Amino acid sequence: MNAKKYFVFFFLLSFTITTLGQKLVKVWETTGLKTPESVLYDHELGIIFVSNINNSPSEKDGNGFISLLNTDGKIKNLEWVSGLSAPKGMAIFDGKLYVSDIDEVVEIDIPKAKIIKKYPVEGATFLNDVAVCKNGMVFISDSDQKKIHVLKDGKINLWHHDDEMGRINGLFTEKGKLYIGSDRIFQADLKTKEVKVIQTNCGGIDGLEKDNDGNFVFSNWLGRIFYLEDGNMTKMVDSTKEKINTADIDFALELDLLLVPTFFKNQVVAYKIEK
Repeated sequence: MNAKKYFVFFFLLSFTITTLGQKLVKVWETTGLKTPESVLYDHELGIIFVSNINNSPSEKDGNGFISLLNTDGKIKNLEWVSGLSAPKGMAIFDGKLYVSDIDEVVEIDIPKAKIIKKYPVEGATFLNDVAVCKNGMVFISDSDQKKIHVLKDGKINLWHHDDEMGRINGLFTEKGKLYIGSDRIFQADLKTKEVKVIQTNCGGIDGLEKDNDGNFVFSNWLGRIFYLEDGNMTKMVDSTKEKINTADIDFALELDLLLVPTFFKNQVVAYKIEK
């Protein structure tokens, strides 16, 4: 996210990246959003949440909000919940939507469409992605501070801090593991907290997801989306010249769609991955 802080990563892209193989086919696009940073599909309700920064990604200006989209891309409710500043990553657990918002985590009651609690994170200045595991632990990446926090039993605690991991952002949980994206993809064991690198030369990962084949799909904010299979990275799109950003993506498994917020272009675009 935040272009100024991502340029440093892009020289790391190497010859291992190909342009053959998987590619993206556009299905629909939504216009009229306000600096959309993250998307999240709720398969139980059949709706898509979009976090709208609506200006600066780091100012506490109170003009951010969450939108609802139908699965065909039509806006269901532009300002479903307002009163945030720069909402970014989102995760759902037990009828609650958890949203990062600069230096706090916001808990929204989905049926009531209401903010019910805010959890300040001491020292945070740029909270970013959010992911939740099946036991309800909510993980939040703290990009500026190179930390990962966890919300558990109503309390925020530091879960991991390692300056060598770089500017961490994208998070993904699965089968007792937390996957962490920066210029690499890390795998952390949720019980032991043991961390290992599983992929290098990824640029600067924003959104980190898996598709229906269990392969990673990830975005670089400046406008690149990659597919990772058996250690091989395929660059499916590169819109950097057109200045179309690819922020915090989601892969809607039930829809078999990759959902991409374009940030300054104020769109969400849905793609099929053609193989």
